[in-house]
Amino acid sequence: MNNQFDWHLIRAFLAALDAGSLLGAAKKLQTTQPTVGRQVAQLEAQMGVVLFERTGRGLQPTATALSLADAARSMESGALQLARQLQAKQTQVQGTVRITASQPVAYQLLPPILASMRDALPEIQVELISSNQVSNLLRREADIAVRMVQPDQGTLIAKKLGSVSVGVYAHKSYLARFGTPHAPDDLLKHTLIGYDTDDVMIRGFANYGQSLGKEAFAIRSDDLIVQWQALCAACGIGFVADYMGRNHSDLVKILPMLKIPPLPMWLAVHREIRSNQRIRAVFDYLAKALPPLL
Repeated sequence: MNNQFDWHLIRAFLAALDAGSLLGAAKKLQTTQPTVGRQVAQLEAQMGVVLFERTGRGLQPTATALSLADAARSMESGALQLARQLQAKQTQVQGTVRITASQPVAYQLLPPILASMRDALPEIQVELISSNQVSNLLRREADIAVRMVQPDQGTLIAKKLGSVSVGVYAHKSYLARFGTPHAPDDLLKHTLIGYDTDDVMIRGFANYGQSLGKEAFAIRSDDLIVQWQALCAACGIGFVADYMGRNHSDLVKILPMLKIPPLPMWLAVHREIRSNQRIRAVFDYLAKALPPLL
């Protein structure tokens, strides 16, 4: 006797028991009559017993079949409960989602969004990576990326959230001490806050005909939050996203005629994992919550 029962054989046995015929069992299981017949015969062979007497009126369960019915129905109940639990796990929005975002986005934009998302998706935990590097979603360093450049990998899905305007800002106390620049050329007479190794600001000045070295920036850091704190401490004049500058009452936007190209903001996810319920839920939440803040 083989004690390793195939659940499909137990299903066939119960269907035949309830229907009283192979044809009725086949209809219940949405299969064919020969298939049910083979499954019942296979179960009988494995157990070494006769479960049904084949009569002209259908199937007549033996005493052995009737004695095994309760145990088989317990197996059926357990299998159905397992299926329901597995289905619930597949549809529940729970678990951890790893988000990578630039430092200003992680510092300024995401915290209030994450607070409201806790109410909407309470079973989601978030791991937030604050980095200005383009995190490689292909290597699953993160599930979702908020980036200022459009991903070019074909296996990624990217949604443009909008554009981030950038302005020139200074603290009120800095302007009180050193005066307010009224033309772009006046910036060169002031303390500028910029990058250390990144040349994006140098290239930006070059577009306006100003050839500068990094020495022109007296306060330098590749950490954007360090730049922000230096700006708020009245160290000098800095270039920041308007969504940050306008939320600080002591910062003043200057040189409105200086048109700095806006930066597009993209929300990216790996194509294969966007179908994951929890990742899709967070992706959709961010896609709705971020644009109004830009």
